[in-house]
Amino acid sequence: MGRADTGIRESTEPGFLQIRSLEHLPIRHAFSTRKGGASAPPYHSLNLGLSVGDDPAAVRENRRRYFSALGLDPSRLVRVRQVHGSDVLVVDQTLAGRERFPRLLLDGDDSYDAMVTDIPHLNLAISTADCLPIFLVDPRRPAVGAVHAGWRSSVKGIARHTLRKMREAYGTDPSECYAAVGPGIRGCCYEVDEPVITPLQRAWSQWQACVKPAGEARWMLDLAQLNIAILEEEGLRPDRIFDTSLCTVCRSDLFYSYRAERPETGRMISLIALM
Repeated sequence: MGRADTGIRESTEPGFLQIRSLEHLPIRHAFSTRKGGASAPPYHSLNLGLSVGDDPAAVRENRRRYFSALGLDPSRLVRVRQVHGSDVLVVDQTLAGRERFPRLLLDGDDSYDAMVTDIPHLNLAISTADCLPIFLVDPRRPAVGAVHAGWRSSVKGIARHTLRKMREAYGTDPSECYAAVGPGIRGCCYEVDEPVITPLQRAWSQWQACVKPAGEARWMLDLAQLNIAILEEEGLRPDRIFDTSLCTVCRSDLFYSYRAERPETGRMISLIALM
């Protein structure tokens, strides 16, 4: 399995990461960190999640700093209810023209773990605290996708479903696409047992390529390797897949990690938009 070299640009006030190798594309993207915010411990300091027990005023200030640093209009931030599933939302002009868009996506009963769009200046946002945020870019159409990849959605093939939805909606050719894998729990820290491995075995014949034994009925699972393998199977070129290779557990000084800090920890927001 190939993998492209990934140069990372880091901002600290507020904190976010960007991949230099994507800068030539007509997109804006960022993976937030926990640096440069207003929240007090244990949420220190750039917590962007309003539903984790943090002071709402601090979270609003954190979001203001983050969005302002990126030149982002908050009314163009598109978020969905994430449920570790495999459904992909196509954000088209009909949906974007509905009353109360984009707020209606969080207030309704529908849930998705990925979004795709070809509308410029719509910021597709993924919330994480160990799961992987994955971006997909079709520079020809152009179109973008944002994926929330925890173990359940990864095993269900959320990355594959997102690419296929882009092909269906926009005529995307995966061989022309770029992908970016953001910070998340990695194989060094993600110990799992039979309830995780059994669905993985059933879903993917090459499951052993993304795990290492960790004792009796225990394994270390590399979600990034799993999703990169899926992307390559779908036709992405290895030299167009960029992985930050950053573990949220190992680097809980820089990122929020539910596994390392539960039950009280914040949330990052990663986002991508066409320019």
